[in-house]
Amino acid sequence: MKKFDPTPQKVSAEYQAGVQFNQGIQLYDCVNVNENFFIGKQWEGVHSNGLPTPVFNFLKRVVLFSVANVSTDNLKLHAKPLPSNGKLTGQDAEILTDLLNDQFQSIFEFNKMGACIREFARNAAVDGDGCLYTYWDPDVETGQPSKGAIKTEVLMNTQVLFGNPNSRDVQSQPYIMIERRMLVSEAKKRAIANGVREDDADSITADSKQSGDSRMDELGGNKVTVLLRLWRDDESGTIHGYECTQNQEIKPEWDLGIKLYPISWMSWDFVQDCYHGQAMITGLIPNQIFVNKLFAMSMISLMMLAYPKIIFDKTKVAKWSNRVGAAIAVNGSVENVAKIIDPATISPQISQFIDLAISYTQRFLGASDVALGDTRPDNTSAIIALQRAAATPMELTKQTLLQAIEDQGRIYMEFMGEYYGDRYVEIPVDQTALGGNRVMFTMPGSNGKVLAPFDFSSLKDYYFTVDLDVGASSYWSEIASMQTLDNLLMQGKISTVEYLKRLPAGQITDRETLIAVLQADQQRQMAMAMGGAGGNSGNGGGPAPAGQENPPLRGGAGYGALQRVINQTGEVPQERGA
Repeated sequence: MKKFDPTPQKVSAEYQAGVQFNQGIQLYDCVNVNENFFIGKQWEGVHSNGLPTPVFNFLKRVVLFSVANVSTDNLKLHAKPLPSNGKLTGQDAEILTDLLNDQFQSIFEFNKMGACIREFARNAAVDGDGCLYTYWDPDVETGQPSKGAIKTEVLMNTQVLFGNPNSRDVQSQPYIMIERRMLVSEAKKRAIANGVREDDADSITADSKQSGDSRMDELGGNKVTVLLRLWRDDESGTIHGYECTQNQEIKPEWDLGIKLYPISWMSWDFVQDCYHGQAMITGLIPNQIFVNKLFAMSMISLMMLAYPKIIFDKTKVAKWSNRVGAAIAVNGSVENVAKIIDPATISPQISQFIDLAISYTQRFLGASDVALGDTRPDNTSAIIALQRAAATPMELTKQTLLQAIEDQGRIYMEFMGEYYGDRYVEIPVDQTALGGNRVMFTMPGSNGKVLAPFDFSSLKDYYFTVDLDVGASSYWSEIASMQTLDNLLMQGKISTVEYLKRLPAGQITDRETLIAVLQADQQRQMAMAMGGAGGNSGNGGGPAPAGQENPPLRGGAGYGALQRVINQTGEVPQERGA
């Protein structure tokens, strides 16, 4: 098969095809409407002519509840190397596992992944899809000889175009395109930095936005669409990239060196034969419009008819006065001079239907009164049980999110193996480096560890499994864990070392050093016990060393002649002691 030779014209044609597909499924209009309804702009485009336009945004509460239900900050990625032709021993595998887990934790903290995951899930609920894009930033200072860091950002689903829009599997795509709106000056500077001639860079001019809401683009015509095309090279199997505008190259083709697309994709609800999913809000907008209209018409009715009106006979009263205590002159009899018309009453069914529309919408989405905490907690156990039952329908969406984060962990390992190079890592003092060679040069680290050099490119020689540990996001989860560990320790079910290893982070300072001291204590006690047992072994029941008494002898379960003597005298007869 002929190798793909990227040009701005080819990439632009593929971009146009992707935009046409999205327009065909009305993605841009759907995302624009959903975003407006979520943030409260629910009368956008409606000419009210001065009439009330109330907004009772119950959709936002339901969406935020669902997002909080599926996302959590307490996520930990765990990578474990698989046996690779005997390359890894047990000790090496343990060191490598700890090393990768520490790197995952550092990457999560650097990228503030808790906030990224919440935005990722929020975009999926409101727009239909969430997308995480990972790239390498070579300019980040690390305090080590090797600079650079892995960065992750959240993209909207309107910025990402799949080569095969009928498949939602990211890694099987022929190519993936990422669209960005960029200032013309920034695009020119980026092109020159990547080796493009200044004359060619000057040909980069502003263009109009073709996807999404063009009103969101900055006025003045100083922005250009920059396209990043990613594809898997057939020969090397690695991901290649090419960046351009619709008529000018910005960065020539380059090899990213990784074997996975740096994209994690999640649809809130799958749509068959399409890579875009169904948003949570899309099917609920008619309910929100119904509630808003009922409130608006009720307000109009109250404004027009809520107050009583006075009708008077003009032949008897020339002018009516509403002043308090004012006298009204009447010509003739005061009978049938004026009449008060009572205001019209609004049907109580209107408020009932409003309540039903809101409560049914929330209930069908799992956000019932119990789950939202709007009930009186007479029975705590029953409330917790009902909340868990209400959260059950969201479990499938939560598993989809967790799978996307696991895929993100594999992408991180690809970047570590390709870009990290030689870096200092923390390993236990008494451990060896990978391959069985003891570390020749170390520096003091923290928590009883030392800093040792490690070549991250060696990760390419091993295969890993990536698992995601999910903890409760509630504050009481650590309290419950502490209580359980305390009970296990008091009952003697676990040792002090095991107790310390499983304590939640931050409970005890310098925990690793304390564990090392206790482990050394245990080893010393075991050595002393083994030494004492070795001194008495093979002594045939003879006298113990000086300063030690003979241990008491215990008879067995049987009752032979020798055992009867032992039971009576407590000693082994010398003639049969052997």
